[in-house]
Amino acid sequence: MRIIINLLVTAVVAFFLTKILSGVHIDGFSTAIVFAIVLGILNLIVSPILKLLGLPLTIITLGLFSLVINALVILIADYFIDGMHIDGFWWAFIFSIALSLITSLVSGIFSSDD
Repeated sequence: MRIIINLLVTAVVAFFLTKILSGVHIDGFSTAIVFAIVLGILNLIVSPILKLLGLPLTIITLGLFSLVINALVILIADYFIDGMHIDGFWWAFIFSIALSLITSLVSGIFSSDD
């Protein structure tokens, strides 16, 4: 149940961020749900590989390179989803930071102490 709630929170936050950020476009809420699912799969498979390959740069930059990796994962998700378009790397960078922060805040509010 927690996975479904996290996917819905990610979809809602992503959908509303497209209303704020002019460089990120998602056609509808159903596309936002597909984006959340694809993002979850990419975070499960691709993100660990990129983090392992980028570990030296992450250490040198004191962890800031992980923000670049998150933006790259967002761009990969954009590539696979037809109803979504991101205007460039910097929009993906800003979108990934905002998505991470707001999703963490919302998930923290709705999390229950199990």
